[in-house]
Amino acid sequence: MTLLAKPSFLKGKIRVALWTTVALASLCAPLINAAPIYKVVDEQTGQVTFTDRPQDYEQQAGKQVSQMAITTGNDTSRSASLNTTTNSSTSRQSSNTSQATTNESPAINTKVTTPVNYQLAITEPSEERAYRRPVQNIDVNVQIRPALQVGDSARIYFDDKEVAQGLSASIATVDVLPGAHTIKAVIQSETGQTLEQITRTVYVIQNTTTLQDNKRKAEQLLAYQKLAWYQKLMLKLRQQEVAQSQ
Repeated sequence: MTLLAKPSFLKGKIRVALWTTVALASLCAPLINAAPIYKVVDEQTGQVTFTDRPQDYEQQAGKQVSQMAITTGNDTSRSASLNTTTNSSTSRQSSNTSQATTNESPAINTKVTTPVNYQLAITEPSEERAYRRPVQNIDVNVQIRPALQVGDSARIYFDDKEVAQGLSASIATVDVLPGAHTIKAVIQSETGQTLEQITRTVYVIQNTTTLQDNKRKAEQLLAYQKLAWYQKLMLKLRQQEVAQSQ
């Protein structure tokens, strides 16, 4: 009886050992087959992909591949963790993109305008002076620093009446009454706001000698026109004789 029982007892022991080995192998299989997870980011679109085959993306241009701190497995907790990490990463990226767009928008839409401090000088006439009416014109030249900006303009006024746009003007005195007059140079913005201005006083005096000469010439011309044709011819011959004698 004892001799027959020993083989049965040994077979039971062997069977238990085999089942134990199979069970341990089954438990260790997920750990042995576990592989690292890699994160792939498309640098152009920002799309994120997770894979355990980085070699499929490493040869593609514009793909950034980095290893994650998780590995593949058969348990549900790892799969849930992977999904949670993916969604969280995608959410953070969308939030960062939205925040970057929000932060950049004011910089794009904001226009900073720095006011220009113009300096004006009337170089002609350089000082107060008198002009003889009607033979002399009043020449005006203005110097400005810095140069006019886009939208700004320079204008010249004579007795508050605009006579030119720009930095120079020539004012006839034939219709200007004798007395003191004001020259003003003004820099205006695009909206008509005065940015800078400068004034100068000039004087217009009556040129009595010139007026007398003009009056005498006018009287001579009128008398000549009243002469008969033969009188005009005789006068012309006499003028020629005087010119030849000189």
